Amino acid sequence: MQLVIVESPAKAKTIEKYLGGAYRVLASYGHIRDLPPRDGSVRPDEGFAMDWEAYADKGKQLRAIVDAAKQADRLILATDPDREGEAISWHVQEMLRQKKALPKDIERVTFNAITKATVTAAMKAPRALDDDLIDAYRARRALDYLVGFTLSPVLWRKLPGAKSAGRVQSVALRLIVSREREIESFVAQEYWSVFADMEQDGQPFVARLVRWRGEKIDRLTIGAAGDAEAAKAAVEAGRFTVVSVETKPATRNPPPPFTTSTLQQEAARKLGFSASHTMRVAQTLYESGVITYMRTDGVQMDESAISAARRAIADRYDGSYVPDKPRHYTAKAKNAQEAHEAIRPTDFANDRAASGDEARLYDLIFKRALASQMASARLERTAVELADATGQTALRATGQVVLFPGYLALYEEGRDDPAGGDGDDDSRRLPRLAAGDAPARKAVHAEQHFTQPPPRFSEASLVKKLEELGIGRPSTYASIIQVLKDRAYVRTEKNRFFAEESGRLVTAFLERFFERYVSYDFTAGLEDELDDISGGRAQWQAVLEAFWKDFKPKTEQVMEQKPSDITAALDQFLEPYLFPPQADGSDPRLCPSCKAGRLALRGGRFGAFVACSNYPECKYTRRFAQPGGDNGGDSGPEALGTDPASGLDITRRSGRFGPYIQLGDGKEAKRASIPKDLPGDGLTLDWAVKLLSLPREIGPHPESGKPITASIGRYGPYLAHDGKYARLSSTTEVFETGMNAAVVKLAEAAANGGRPARGAAAAPLRVLGAHPRTEAEIRVMAGRYGPYVTDGTTNATLPKGLEPEAVTLEEAAQLIDARAAAPARGKKKAPAKKAPARKKTPAKKAKKA
Repeated sequence: MQLVIVESPAKAKTIEKYLGGAYRVLASYGHIRDLPPRDGSVRPDEGFAMDWEAYADKGKQLRAIVDAAKQADRLILATDPDREGEAISWHVQEMLRQKKALPKDIERVTFNAITKATVTAAMKAPRALDDDLIDAYRARRALDYLVGFTLSPVLWRKLPGAKSAGRVQSVALRLIVSREREIESFVAQEYWSVFADMEQDGQPFVARLVRWRGEKIDRLTIGAAGDAEAAKAAVEAGRFTVVSVETKPATRNPPPPFTTSTLQQEAARKLGFSASHTMRVAQTLYESGVITYMRTDGVQMDESAISAARRAIADRYDGSYVPDKPRHYTAKAKNAQEAHEAIRPTDFANDRAASGDEARLYDLIFKRALASQMASARLERTAVELADATGQTALRATGQVVLFPGYLALYEEGRDDPAGGDGDDDSRRLPRLAAGDAPARKAVHAEQHFTQPPPRFSEASLVKKLEELGIGRPSTYASIIQVLKDRAYVRTEKNRFFAEESGRLVTAFLERFFERYVSYDFTAGLEDELDDISGGRAQWQAVLEAFWKDFKPKTEQVMEQKPSDITAALDQFLEPYLFPPQADGSDPRLCPSCKAGRLALRGGRFGAFVACSNYPECKYTRRFAQPGGDNGGDSGPEALGTDPASGLDITRRSGRFGPYIQLGDGKEAKRASIPKDLPGDGLTLDWAVKLLSLPREIGPHPESGKPITASIGRYGPYLAHDGKYARLSSTTEVFETGMNAAVVKLAEAAANGGRPARGAAAAPLRVLGAHPRTEAEIRVMAGRYGPYVTDGTTNATLPKGLEPEAVTLEEAAQLIDARAAAPARGKKKAPAKKAPARKKTPAKKAKKA
């Protein structure tokens, strides 16, 4: 028997079908081992020796692989054809060696597409594991570990509220934060445009003012309404004739087929997909055998694929759409390895595949790949200049005509939003004009504009920027972005990234104390070194040693500083941002509340904030991320009134987890969070008194005599009785549910194992996102026997030690996959029926003598 190891069960099923009965194909379900998340997993003093530990939830798969390997004559490692795939194969080999289950013959095969032809061809061309790729993986993994486990503790101790830092994630975060600063410091500039509606032979067109008073007009030349009106009057007063018509032919060549990053960008622009969703959908298409491998930075296609694409173009269009020679592309992205083909269909005869999001993404991949081999578009661009009799005032009209669409008949690449501007007139059609013509002027307009700040990053533009800078690898962009979201360093609104306070503070800290390690050039340089290891041009321990000898002392130096010194240094570093010069020349640090104290950055239990030096007399505070001015300032608790029972003041306050109310002062003061679903006008004194009175006792249960209470907990409103719970749907129900309703809800919840009654949806503890392989929504739920994760079909209990708040999407997906792959829990076999006892033959009586 020959054992083949791949990553996913879908891939295993397809390949086993291609190979036949002599092969057994098992899935590793991704990586099987990793560095344990504890100190000492990488030991720089021992030549960067590493300890590897199998994932706790992979026990079943590993046992199946070990058992099969013991019976196999040959082990074929057929994981993905990239650095991560090589690493998974290496981990499987090392695990089997430790288990003394490694077959004598071990081979590595790779294929760029899961079709019968490519798989069977790969099986005939095996090779050994690539040590250089494995060394590059180990170096990258060690770098990420050393940065994370050395830098993150510095953050925790010196910067309260910070969660983690990462070698690439911190640089990506810096890009988002830097863009936020650019936007906030941007000063809009007023400008005006003047244009005329013209008409020639019944066809309208627009001409813009380009010369006035004999001077060239640029975009920002006319900056005031008065000048705009004067320019408009000059155009209205003049009689314009055509003085020149300039026509130029132009050619537009098709873009190359997709790489990982360009696929993520275009799917974000045209389909609205996130980078992680794009990769999940592409993974499904790849495992279905309809596209080639989707983690690549190569832009070339196989010669046979090029030939197939040209045939498909000829079948779909006439011969003019097929260029004379096949097109060959070269990657322009920094650090491109071009080890694999671009992403393309495995069969150009299929212009459709799959359904839903898979069909939409396949359509994009198919059109892009096919268009890359089509003829160029031929255009004609025309520029017409019109002047008045004096020549002091001139207008310009531009237009474009598509003479032959070429690849544009099938596909046109999307574009990111421009950073301001008035649009592009080149796409407009112009009437036929000649020198001496005098088009009719219909109307003249003067429009006010303001310059726009650079746009916030979208996933597409962030991926594009990371690729341009050579930071990270295309296959890592989706996970980098997801980490920033998971850490709450950024948020997305309308598909744009906004830097959160915690993200801004972490970035400021790293820029001040670890500037080299979040610089774009340094991070890109590390990628170059990792690529050198992959290519056998550098030794992996030497690269790590060069990094560690500078990085470790720097972290120790920062760790020795007092938190107050760190805050003071950040206060000075961030002064231009937090306390920018005031227009009236006043002191930007002067407290706007007491008018005497000075503002400065302070460190608190839950992060940094700006506060007045006259505390506690002046309680003015401002969030860290709110630059200069008093907008967003918090001058202290907001009084709501007096509690009628105790006579203590009730105040509304802001905390780490949002707004809350407090009764009295001091450590023993009672507090309550403010729910978001308060009816009417929201929080009032009456509602505050109610919330502070919780839990509310409804009364004794009619059967047990023990009290039933209603309250609001971490996961929302609920009922409680004798250690049993039932969920309520709203804050109002906490105060309105009566005894009869409470008894029914508790009974229904008990009958459903602690879950809501049939037909009532249980509220999840967390929603993690779409399953990486099936796309079903994964949720963390509270169950009768503890928390579990579910995709709606399969439930998997969280192992001990893994808290509901800490479980990641990938961990949850692996637990669900492992549970789904486990044999169904059937009924216990009935004990075998015992055979009826044989009757003993009665002994013959002895004859009497």
